[in-house]
Amino acid sequence: MKRRMIMTLAAAVLPALTLPAQARTKLAALPDRDATVIRLDNPAFTLIEEQRVLTLQRGVNQVDFSWQGVAIDPDSIRLAALDHPDRVRLLNVSYPPGEAALVWEIAADGDFAETVRISYLLGQIDRLVTYQAVADKQETKLNLSSYLVLRNFSGEDFDMARVRLDYGEAFEQGIAHEQTRQTLFLKAPEVPITKIWTWDSDLLPWDPERLESRNIGIPVRYRMVNEPKSGLGEFALWGGKMRLYQDDGSGGTIFLGEDHTALVPVGEKTEVYIGDSRDLVITQRKMQDRQINIRRNKKEQVVLYDTDEIITAKIENFKDSPAVLTMIQHIPGQWEMKSCSLDYTLKDASTLEFEIALPARKGDKPAVRELEMRYSRRNVRP
Repeated sequence: MKRRMIMTLAAAVLPALTLPAQARTKLAALPDRDATVIRLDNPAFTLIEEQRVLTLQRGVNQVDFSWQGVAIDPDSIRLAALDHPDRVRLLNVSYPPGEAALVWEIAADGDFAETVRISYLLGQIDRLVTYQAVADKQETKLNLSSYLVLRNFSGEDFDMARVRLDYGEAFEQGIAHEQTRQTLFLKAPEVPITKIWTWDSDLLPWDPERLESRNIGIPVRYRMVNEPKSGLGEFALWGGKMRLYQDDGSGGTIFLGEDHTALVPVGEKTEVYIGDSRDLVITQRKMQDRQINIRRNKKEQVVLYDTDEIITAKIENFKDSPAVLTMIQHIPGQWEMKSCSLDYTLKDASTLEFEIALPARKGDKPAVRELEMRYSRRNVRP
């Protein structure tokens, strides 16, 4: 099915810029759009910008714009003169009752062809951004490709349009009603990555030695940064599904898995999950948890107290290569760190993040790092 939008022109040569009451007129359809831009800058809305040439006559011209069966937001429709903005004025807009249409009254001070831009928000045309990434054999960089999947259920056909996101290169593409198109629009062949093991004390068991299997799988991710030296960094990267592969060193690839990334602003990092690893072992124990500074009510009941707590963790790397572990610890409530053997970053009021670099093992002996935290929680209720 072809285009469903119609624009017609009634050229009424009137001496003044005021128009007396008259019947709505429809004449022959105007030529097709000269150029169309589909703007996807806003994740929630699609903005269409199209250019057309109106043959205007001196006086007031009526332009009828209708969109039967097309998901246009009527309140979003705008018209702007491009060639002679000082000689063309939009006087008013009227909406015929019961119709998907509007009528512009445009005043021109002469007879000429005028290029106009018509813009509107179009519903039921959406997009997905997907990624495909191939890691090199050494897992130091990614060959990253990004694809736009455009789906059109708006009721409108676009024979050819310039599609723009807020990053990547604009590209020409036609898309008909009820059609889905996928296009490669961003390629970064050498994005540096860091392989990260992440251990979260709220998500993984503390004391593996007490379990049937001591070796607990630790989630592994590739970390990349949206910055210029990575071949990125010009725009925020949209969230989307990423499929990850690895070069097997013999001309083929290994499928590692897939993950969904959130929006990545310029300068920020993202991490994509590729599986679990048993090459690192974390053994953590609470060595002390005692109440201090106890406060009681008149009935000698404990109402508040502080704590004196000690946690130790042993991190072992059984790999033949170095590793970087992100260790996440949680201390609820109001607290104070008394001593800590490793540096950390506060992600929020109760979350501590440790970035722990581990050398490769030597022979049969794993590389070992140890953590000891001594802290006090304040004003704890029983």
